[in-house]
Amino acid sequence: MSGHSKWATTKHKKAALDAKRGKLFARLIKNIEVAARTGGGDPDGNPTLFDAIQKAKKNSVPQDNIERARKRGAGEEAGGADWQNITYEGYGPNGVAVLIECLTDNKNRAASEVRTALTRNGGSLADPGSVSYLFNRKGVVIMPKNDLAEDDVLMAVLDAGAEEVNDLGESFEIVSEASDLVAVRSALQEAGYDYESADANFLPSVNVPLDEEGAKKVFRLIDALEDCDDVQNVYANFDVADDVLAAIEA
Repeated sequence: MSGHSKWATTKHKKAALDAKRGKLFARLIKNIEVAARTGGGDPDGNPTLFDAIQKAKKNSVPQDNIERARKRGAGEEAGGADWQNITYEGYGPNGVAVLIECLTDNKNRAASEVRTALTRNGGSLADPGSVSYLFNRKGVVIMPKNDLAEDDVLMAVLDAGAEEVNDLGESFEIVSEASDLVAVRSALQEAGYDYESADANFLPSVNVPLDEEGAKKVFRLIDALEDCDDVQNVYANFDVADDVLAAIEA
């Protein structure tokens, strides 16, 4: 899992700095709007909205944009779209399983974009249920190390339901049941520890190890999927060794 997580963390840091920044902003704004519509516009009473706002702030989304999205979702301001959640399943190169979460106001467009991205990059769309059983919904908190030891973090979150703490190099990944995500995040806050993001993600139960060539193909596919306007998250069950990751980044 560490290779996958390390790759995702590194990639998202870069995404915040490069030409994809606009797409990242749009995705984070959409998350805020949907969270406010689903659970109400008060972040204190809506943990999903709280986390969506925190994540947007960490990625430098302007406060005005955040507040407007919250108001649209809560119905305090006109103009919110009728976003629908759709999850597509597929296969990538080397038999890697892919889960693609979309938030869209046009199902046909979303399906067409996802299918095109898959087929152009060595993948294919799969029937519902074909690959989803390979993933579990988990709470995932990413936090910067800030000179903390793994044991310090583990002690802070163990009673809150954390299952494991993984060292990703510059940051820690804390995994829990999705239902314990808010408790884990709150435990970090109470301990005075800063965190970068807290999300309910799909983590693979079985991983496909990739060599450099295979990893490049899978990364290309995931980049193409994430370029689709309707795609919010892409999950895949690959693992990349640290030396392979270093060779690709070099």
